[in-house]
Amino acid sequence: MNGCHSSKICGTQACLQHKEEWAKYEFNHKPAIYSGMKRMLRQSGKNVPWQPTTTKTVPQPHDEPAPDVQPSKNYFRAGRFYYVETICAPCGVVIAWTKFDKSESPTQILNFLESVYPTEESRPDYVCIDKACAVLCTCITNGSWERGWKNTTWFIVDSYHYINHCTDDFICHKWCNPAPLNGSAPNLVISETDSQGCVFYKRAFNTQVS
Repeated sequence: MNGCHSSKICGTQACLQHKEEWAKYEFNHKPAIYSGMKRMLRQSGKNVPWQPTTTKTVPQPHDEPAPDVQPSKNYFRAGRFYYVETICAPCGVVIAWTKFDKSESPTQILNFLESVYPTEESRPDYVCIDKACAVLCTCITNGSWERGWKNTTWFIVDSYHYINHCTDDFICHKWCNPAPLNGSAPNLVISETDSQGCVFYKRAFNTQVS
């Protein structure tokens, strides 16, 4: 139990004071009981009189700030990692990956990037991620922007998040545009000619895969 320093009873994961908590956990996680609970949760939309009222845990949206982490009541079951973060090349090859335990915070993202790209020479020209605007703000705030990222890398969001972010999000629309038409990022925008001979612009990369 969280905060308990008493010795566990042999064959259990709790002390004498908390043995009832362990017995309840063990009963609820028996194969037959556990499978029945999963069936009940799958039918949560139905009006079943015997079903208890449960509060669903809503996952943290990727473009929202990390929530406050609530301490676990007990440690009977091993904790789960919140997120697996990957760095992929434009061709789809995975360059590196790591696990985030509680949230996908901008600070964790920056630490991961700096562990994979420790020097300015190794850093990519662009990093496309749905939290690019939040990562950029954190990068400027904690000083890592001036320590190297400013000279090497442009943080851009994918096209879906760019469209759905608020129009008054100046930082996102000014600095994280995945396809600027002002000529500032010629590697992100290319020109094509349609069947009528008219020239049009399109994104050089499918940022949605990020």
